[in-house]
Amino acid sequence: MGKGDRKTRRGKLFMGSYGVRRPKPSTINRNKRKEAVKDK
Repeated sequence: MGKGDRKTRRGKLFMGSYGVRRPKPSTINRNKRKEAVKDK
């Protein structure tokens, strides 16, 4: 198991795909971070 295995997190990172092991980053959290930076 490793880079070539699509079922592992490392494999998902290598392939650039998403799934159960590597969920997509939520847009809600990204927007909150941008707003927090603007306030400073």
